[in-house]
Amino acid sequence: MKLRYQFRVYPSAPQGIKLAKAFGCSRVVWNDALRIRQEAYKQGKPVPSIVELAKLVITEAKKAPKRAWLGEVSAVVLQSSLRDLRTAYSNFFASKKGTRKGPKIGPPRFKKKTSRQAVRFTKAARFSITGEGRLRLPKIGDISVRWSRELPSDPSSVTVIKDAAGRYFASFVVETDDKPLPELDREETDTGIDLGLSSYAVLRGRKIASPKFFRRQEKKLRRAQRKLSRCAQGSSNRRKAKLAVAKIHARIADQRRDFIEQETTQVVRESQAAYLENLNVKGMARGRFGKSVQDQSLGMFARTLEVKCARYGRTFVKVDRFFPSTQLCSNCGALTGPKGKKGLPIRTWTCDCGARHDRDQNAEYNLRLEGRSIMAAGRADT
Repeated sequence: MKLRYQFRVYPSAPQGIKLAKAFGCSRVVWNDALRIRQEAYKQGKPVPSIVELAKLVITEAKKAPKRAWLGEVSAVVLQSSLRDLRTAYSNFFASKKGTRKGPKIGPPRFKKKTSRQAVRFTKAARFSITGEGRLRLPKIGDISVRWSRELPSDPSSVTVIKDAAGRYFASFVVETDDKPLPELDREETDTGIDLGLSSYAVLRGRKIASPKFFRRQEKKLRRAQRKLSRCAQGSSNRRKAKLAVAKIHARIADQRRDFIEQETTQVVRESQAAYLENLNVKGMARGRFGKSVQDQSLGMFARTLEVKCARYGRTFVKVDRFFPSTQLCSNCGALTGPKGKKGLPIRTWTCDCGARHDRDQNAEYNLRLEGRSIMAAGRADT
């Protein structure tokens, strides 16, 4: 299994200038190659191969005075930009044919200088980690890295990222082995997971409270955005105000990511199987509670849990989103009719059989039973 390990890096001022040049040169090569491909398509000519594009936008371009500065950065960075363009076109054509999973995607577009920039170094660039724990990059130098854990194997590539908050990260792609945890008793430890807004998730025997990271920072963010809107375009004050807004967003994203990592790890450690409802998160985000749905980041929770279950030998089952987990009585199995449908404001209810239910706990139990049925029918990967 291939995983990404990301670490914070701290380039010096001269190294920051060199990285800025690498970001810009990578963007220029992408745009030049994209322009050539589009012109060839309009004129009905064969699309140039990646080798031909590399000769035109890198080798020959370096000889021209207006592109001579391309030689100041590693050629591997420029080649990686061309490979990314080829991959973008491959994904576009696969999406158009219907052979690519996920939503439809459009053709590649020209890149602009944005607040988030990245360049990738492959093994051909001969990047390395020095004995002092620094990251050595060609034509940039040795960059200080804050290692939070060891890499499980030699990385095949490293991507240097500068985010909107001005922070730098090194993202390594490494090959790792699965690490199955000791097997638990499925009947005793499996759990349904009912995701929601009032509570982040309801599991077997416990609830995860909603952290509401965005809501907690909303007042501070609103104040920073108002200050940004009052600054003149292109001024130094506007640049500083924009950075302040980006730092607030970065803090919210970091808190949310850390919360999801901790909670999914706990689920994997204490449960042999997890049954999760396949929610339409994008559709929910367009509704009345869109801001709260996006604040919860339920899709990230589901993806992270699925990956961890696969790596640590746990069972992960997706229950169909149309399964009426909140409308079924977990005691007698009766399904509420259309006139008696229980909306979101109804948190507790009593069935005709006399059983009284908490809405979320009842949904978790029903998801657990449905997940077991799916497993018994062999309709899920173990």
